[in-house]
Amino acid sequence: MQGFSRRSFLAGAGMAAAACATRPLFGAITSKSPFKVAVITDEISQDFDHACSVASKEFGMEWVELRGMWKKSLQDLTDSEVVDALKILSKYNLRVTDIASPLFKVDWPGAPRSTHSPKKDTFGAENTFKEQDVVLEKSIALAKQFKTDKVRCFDFWRLDDATPYREAIDRKLEVAANTCGKQGVLLVLENEFACNTATGREAARTLGAVKSPHLALNWDAGNAVMRGEFDAYPVAWNLLPKHRIRHCHVKNAVKDASGKVEWSPVGTGIIDWAAQFRDLAKAGYRDAVSLETHWHGALTPEESTRQSWAGMKQALKDSASL
Repeated sequence: MQGFSRRSFLAGAGMAAAACATRPLFGAITSKSPFKVAVITDEISQDFDHACSVASKEFGMEWVELRGMWKKSLQDLTDSEVVDALKILSKYNLRVTDIASPLFKVDWPGAPRSTHSPKKDTFGAENTFKEQDVVLEKSIALAKQFKTDKVRCFDFWRLDDATPYREAIDRKLEVAANTCGKQGVLLVLENEFACNTATGREAARTLGAVKSPHLALNWDAGNAVMRGEFDAYPVAWNLLPKHRIRHCHVKNAVKDASGKVEWSPVGTGIIDWAAQFRDLAKAGYRDAVSLETHWHGALTPEESTRQSWAGMKQALKDSASL
């Protein structure tokens, strides 16, 4: 080490350690995926900076999905909080897959109150039906601020019999989708187990009824299983128009000895995610696969998400998608 002092060596070692500390533990692995590998940040933590740090530095992701932060719905962020969030995203070199809005997670007017309708929803769904146009307008504005072209929605709390209202619900989705389209935004409908489009089969029906090119599907096989569609993948999956799937949530569920369905880590459960990832890739899917943990069996939401990410990462590797 001639010409290289001990002090210089230690200083260099310190800089190298600091560089390693800011580097994702898995390097740039997710950038090699055909998908935009992401996580919903508030499944990790309500501390947005911390959640982004985990997603970027530990998980090695380049994308995140935004639903809430700092114990607020995105809908309730102030202008200064939006600016702060954008700075945090830039700090960790993260991009946004979509705005996971609560749009249409409300009761359908004139119908019996849904048994799934809560008094207050965590993500802002207490907004009444009449306020949904404002929610849509705000969601489109947020999409532009966070530089994404997708807004997530639902199709109202599930009714025991949606038949008398189904056509009107479809038309409401169509109007909202066309409103998004005029702003260069795509509306992605999530099949949600507590809403009227809950399963793969119901999603295929809804997409068939609402043909707007500005409405697509946020495919959530886990939600379909939770609704009792245990063949969501691959049977119901095969019924879906693949070109209209533009977002995908990743979570899993199991059925216990009593027959009750419960959330589980991604690596265990009814859905074979390695096979699902392979089929998504074969279908030419290139949008987001976003971890939505939901299983909270570990000590903290962060640790639960960490364990689910381990299962998701392995499934991506097994499918040659990572």
